[in-house]
Amino acid sequence: MTTASKRTVPFKWVAVGIAVVALLLAGVVSYYASAHPDGLEYVAGRTGFLDSASEHGTADGPLADYGTKGVDNERLSGGLAGVIGTAVVLVLAGGLAMVVRRRSGSSSDEA
Repeated sequence: MTTASKRTVPFKWVAVGIAVVALLLAGVVSYYASAHPDGLEYVAGRTGFLDSASEHGTADGPLADYGTKGVDNERLSGGLAGVIGTAVVLVLAGGLAMVVRRRSGSSSDEA
């Protein structure tokens, strides 16, 4: 009986693959996103309290309302906002993973 050797893929390549897929999805799929309001806005409009809503603190921010300030093409603006948001989340999640990984690695060395 022969045993098949398992080929392992380095974590770095898996992380890069996940990042590429996430960024492609954020940029491409958001291009085809619906222009209709999200669920909360829809319900607020149907029940009649949409007009009582006030602007939030970041309403004039660079990525407000699912778009990128200064980009006139609505679809490009949404895609760019999706890519930027995804990149920020990936960087934060990666940084958190590195901190947790280091902390768990150093505590096992002390034991």
